[in-house]
Amino acid sequence: MSAPTETFALTDEERELLPSDSDVAFYAEHGWYLSKKLFTDRETALLRSASEEFYAGRRDRVLPKHPARLAYWTPEKGDVQRHNDYVHYESDTIAEVLRKPLLGAVAARLAQAEQIRVFQSTLIRKPPRPEEPSNVVPWHFDRDYWATSTSEQMLTAFIPFHDCDEHMGTITMVDGSHRWKELSRDAVTARHFAELGRDAESVLERTAEANGAKVVKVPVVIPEGHVSFHHCRTYHGSGANRSTEPRRAISLHLQDGANAYRDFPLSDGTLAAYNHDELVRRAPHGTPDYADPEFCPVVWDGAVPPVA
Repeated sequence: MSAPTETFALTDEERELLPSDSDVAFYAEHGWYLSKKLFTDRETALLRSASEEFYAGRRDRVLPKHPARLAYWTPEKGDVQRHNDYVHYESDTIAEVLRKPLLGAVAARLAQAEQIRVFQSTLIRKPPRPEEPSNVVPWHFDRDYWATSTSEQMLTAFIPFHDCDEHMGTITMVDGSHRWKELSRDAVTARHFAELGRDAESVLERTAEANGAKVVKVPVVIPEGHVSFHHCRTYHGSGANRSTEPRRAISLHLQDGANAYRDFPLSDGTLAAYNHDELVRRAPHGTPDYADPEFCPVVWDGAVPPVA
């Protein structure tokens, strides 16, 4: 998914969709933000159809290898919650929608950065099966899986392809939790959040208590075309899909331009690792290059224009 050389610019209409100064302040205080309508109905319809083509086997390119911790649903895994990492690399149609400069500009405003790159993208399909254990996503925060990243300003855009409410198992934020001090830095990096189970609720409660805080859970009701953003340290999860339709979405993880790889030793003496480390090109000093345009294309570059 090498992004074409382009000038990042917004129309006057798009500038009106940027977060206001008060929106940016809300994000800084609460750790999450629900955008205005960033995607047209045509774009969300395109995401729906492209995702079905993806599940049917269409690929514009395939990953050169599958790292051990890659989340990658295949049909033999059955009607569980599906996660497919690197969908922006394997599907050009999905990649084109995700590269919309407006989305990158919103992220740049929230992160207060001049450059935003893709870090990861995961195509998600939560089936309408409330009894399916994989439907529930335990409490976690994304930074725990990005220990090899230097930035503390990374963020995630959760992009449903339709109206998404609590009945569908929408994303739920723990308000203000991005400001909490964590109990243990390497407690989760070795386990995917799907493996956390009941431990996650206990960790959340104990972390809140240690920070003198209360757990305030906010289900984010997202109209079609709108996007929920959250800080990389905001605890979040989601419940079962109790509707009659699958919940379809992409979780688009974003990094600011300053982010780079770092060695991060764990308590057992090993180094933390991320899937990129086996896929991206090497930087001049031999470490993984998290600015590799094949896997981490730029989606915004330059000062964000003032809100119209």
